Amino acid sequence: MDGNGEDLISFLPDEILRLIISFLPLESSLQTTLLSSTWRNLWNSPLLYFGPVEGIANQVSSFFNHFNNLHPITKLQYNFGKNHFLLASIAPHNKLHLDFSAPKSEFPYHFDWELKFDTQKNPSPSSFYVKSLCLKSVTYLTNEAVSSLVLNIRFLENLRIERCNGFRSLCIGSTPKLQSLTVLECPDLRFLHIKCSKLRSFRYRGQLPRIRLESHFNLQDAMLDIRQGPGCNNLKISDFDPCLLTIKNANTLTLCRWNYEVLIRPSLASLQGNFIFYNIKELWWIGSNSNGGYNNNALLTFLQICPTLERLFVTIDPKGYGTPSKETYMNNVRRKTKLEHLQLVSLKGFVDQNEEMELIRLIKELVAVNPVFMSVIDKNKLESLAGVPYNQIKSQSFINIKTEKNGSNEKYLFSKLDDAEQTWPKHPHMNL
Repeated sequence: MDGNGEDLISFLPDEILRLIISFLPLESSLQTTLLSSTWRNLWNSPLLYFGPVEGIANQVSSFFNHFNNLHPITKLQYNFGKNHFLLASIAPHNKLHLDFSAPKSEFPYHFDWELKFDTQKNPSPSSFYVKSLCLKSVTYLTNEAVSSLVLNIRFLENLRIERCNGFRSLCIGSTPKLQSLTVLECPDLRFLHIKCSKLRSFRYRGQLPRIRLESHFNLQDAMLDIRQGPGCNNLKISDFDPCLLTIKNANTLTLCRWNYEVLIRPSLASLQGNFIFYNIKELWWIGSNSNGGYNNNALLTFLQICPTLERLFVTIDPKGYGTPSKETYMNNVRRKTKLEHLQLVSLKGFVDQNEEMELIRLIKELVAVNPVFMSVIDKNKLESLAGVPYNQIKSQSFINIKTEKNGSNEKYLFSKLDDAEQTWPKHPHMNL
């Protein structure tokens, strides 16, 4: 204040005020919220700090410990080096998000990445408690700093890694608390080593790497969205067998057609139908018609070893990896009973309406109930399928809800897509 008691500092631009805060210790910077509404409003934007990349771990842990219980969402921007910065944000329930930014033209140098966790009974002074951690855009420049940070985290339960370029191998260290691991869109990953013994959810999207499981565990939630194909050459059936055992008892599963045909079905052939997915309730099946036409054999065979299935979602991705699928191998399945719990079949991405209707017919032969069939249909298809005049169609998106038999004819009932999705929500993995 000046000699007249007027607060001159608060009239400075916000950029200058944030710079002033950045020179204060975190404990003192928090006290600036008491000065005036101007200072309090600064907390709606990230705290701005500068330092070397080696200081990331200490800065983030100090930031989390001081602000986690004081604000519902707090952000920190840590600048290290030219055009590089970290945006850290805290969300309720002990969630920490770390988003690294780098120039788009930066070459993604390759590196091997290992994440170890604090498993000591007595916490060190630098330890802190994070329940959920999200790591985004980690590179060779920041992986060591992130590894140092993770080493100080106690009792981490959920770990999410996404859009990290350059790392060829990832090793997730042993920890008694980690229950959920998600790895999305890491294009250079070729080897994944998981040591966690309590893992219950594993969600992966990208090219399929070699996966080594050091501890046996049964997943309840498994997403293998590997429509991009294999990530390494000479991937053997035996390489995938440990993964097959971990997903056997899953309740929620995402699987690609090529994955089943190339790595799963050959392994099951010698078991003569004795391998059953006893607990699966929701299945998202991702297929491809990139080889011309869609073949139903793989899906129909897989359904016959899923006796408890309740909801089936089928997506055809024309850009997805596919293998020739001309073989008919339905006779290899020993199941005789029909599916008794299937409630919903959702179909998306079919280009040929006849192929879609043929799949519906074949699925109905496998079930002992009358499930709902959902399919987005454009105006032309709807008119040809149900005889509805074009001028009476009010929406671009319609959905085939179910069929009702009346003698030898089938009646198609339609409703708007938005209304149907409220009754039948998407598969849990579709919103990732």
